[in-house]
Amino acid sequence: MDHETQPGERIAKVMARRGACSRRMAETWITAGRVQVNGQVLTTPAFVVTDTDEILIDGKPLPQKAETRLWLYHKAKGLVTTHSDPEGRLTVFDTLPPHLPRVISVGRLDQYSEGLLLLTNDGAFSRLLELPRHQIPRTYHVRIFGRISARDMHRLERGMVVDEVQYGPTKIRILNTQGDNTWIEMTLWEGKNREIRKLMEAVGVQVNRLKRIAYGPFSLEDLEVGDVYEVPQAELTAFLKKMDAYS
Repeated sequence: MDHETQPGERIAKVMARRGACSRRMAETWITAGRVQVNGQVLTTPAFVVTDTDEILIDGKPLPQKAETRLWLYHKAKGLVTTHSDPEGRLTVFDTLPPHLPRVISVGRLDQYSEGLLLLTNDGAFSRLLELPRHQIPRTYHVRIFGRISARDMHRLERGMVVDEVQYGPTKIRILNTQGDNTWIEMTLWEGKNREIRKLMEAVGVQVNRLKRIAYGPFSLEDLEVGDVYEVPQAELTAFLKKMDAYS
């Protein structure tokens, strides 16, 4: 039977679910020839495996799925959210405490953004949190240069098209003004790449500080920059059950 059509799951999905890496990274590893199934070096991430297959990464067995865990991390401005940066910049993962297991991020914050970044040991759980169809809110405090009009706030709240990309509705409110700057709070439900910066540019203002303060029910609160906090298992289990996932 063809290993791309037989019953089972694609190898990249299995690797992510067991916490080895993200699906995207799994595809990269497979292309690089680092993954074997039953002694065969894989060349395609479309390969389907079952529970009876022996999977090796760099010659070592793929671990069985560990209990799903979730951490809150206060990302500093200047770090990139990647495991390996070709430009040699400092990454989020370079700064994590050594006692943490291998983790991946839930989505990303760009180099010039700061605040709450969720980390997990479960690639499938990360994907679950990222998918727009689950409508998990992400809330940010945004400092812009200038003022935003009531008309533009209404446009943002309804959703708008920027450079032929449709952005969904946002929730927005003005927090305060400081000289030429205005602090606003924005909540999104999609999290497209650089979404807030692109939306602000589209209404004629420039973002000069961007800080995520919440992702779903998980909030930054008083977590210091660079600190990591593990969500208690009972709280995480309750969240998973609420989403009707992993229950």
